[in-house]
Amino acid sequence: MRIVVAEDLYLLRDGMVRLIEAYGHEVVGTATTGPETLAALREFRPDVAVVDVRMPPTQTDEGLRAALAARTEMPGLPVLILSQYVEQLYARELLADGSGGVGYFLKESVFDADQFIDALERVAAGGTAMDPAVIAKLLSSGSSHRRLDGLTEREHEVLALMAEGLSNQAIASRLFLSDSAISKYTTSLFAKLGITDDGSNNRRVLAVLAYLHHP
Repeated sequence: MRIVVAEDLYLLRDGMVRLIEAYGHEVVGTATTGPETLAALREFRPDVAVVDVRMPPTQTDEGLRAALAARTEMPGLPVLILSQYVEQLYARELLADGSGGVGYFLKESVFDADQFIDALERVAAGGTAMDPAVIAKLLSSGSSHRRLDGLTEREHEVLALMAEGLSNQAIASRLFLSDSAISKYTTSLFAKLGITDDGSNNRRVLAVLAYLHHP
């Protein structure tokens, strides 16, 4: 994969670059400010970008706003937000376009290299990779979605794990259920959310977006 890393702290930025390259991927560009981030995304059009939220010059939300601007210009550009903070308004906006290729992790939640690289690869492939802590924060401030209200408690559990990016097999292992049981739950929740398999969409991504982005 061709990757852009946007992080203003030198040690963390350099560490991510070395880690990504150790897994055989190429870091085509780095950025340390919001404007540099947008410029790098425009120039390199990477397979996926790792972007911090709070970057110079004001240390507020420059990184996330740069990612949003880039995805407006380049729809579907895969972005993994890696930050100490959950910026709810912009995080919802990032999810709102429905195209997938979005991840959001708190730095404190990344415990090993495999977890980080797996999240990058899932986002690059057009999927989602959401930190459970970020999911909880987004849901705590959201209004109820009438279609989500129709899901059973178990379907909510399956959908929450789907939002983390887990496969059916991984969800089955986490919930101590069979693969076939998880398949039935996912089929049911897709139907309740009105998500059809027309061959042109990613039903898992659409379900996750419906879960996280409450209109």
